[in-house]
Amino acid sequence: MVERVTSHNMLTVEEYLKLEESATIRHEYVGGVIHAMVGTTKRHNRIAGNIYRRLADKAADGPCRVYMESVKVQADEDTIYYPDVMVACDPEDDDPLIEHQPCLIVEVTSPSTESIDRREKAFTYRKIPSLKAYLIVDQSRRWVERYWRDENGEWRQGGLADTGELPIPCPDMKLSLADIYEGL
Repeated sequence: MVERVTSHNMLTVEEYLKLEESATIRHEYVGGVIHAMVGTTKRHNRIAGNIYRRLADKAADGPCRVYMESVKVQADEDTIYYPDVMVACDPEDDDPLIEHQPCLIVEVTSPSTESIDRREKAFTYRKIPSLKAYLIVDQSRRWVERYWRDENGEWRQGGLADTGELPIPCPDMKLSLADIYEGL
């Protein structure tokens, strides 16, 4: 028996954005293909919320804007993601749906997204010219992997486990693992 395979055209960015306007669930867009975003655990949400709160408090009186989970970032011409937390400090553009110039992106891992966060997104996010740092926060243990641009514009990588503080470039601050995992 031969199974029939139905082919579908790849979506353009414009088609994706139009579809996303009326979608009941969020989708990320990679190379013409959309990927449904699944719900998160309470732990995941709490970690992202802790990070958002600390960043938003520090950014409150400055030029930076902090977003959580529902604002898209266009990582390159055919890739659009919904980061868990994102900060932008450049002047805001006219696009009400997408941030084009983030300086910090944070992803909190889940079992279904961890490999994407560590490989695909780590590679793609570093293509964003305005990005200064990318944090991958493990939700199952106290561990944060950090990618950052050094003073020469070269990407560096390091991690922090159990205790300590991470330098955050925008807004300029330190974020402790105790703050990230508060209440957990």
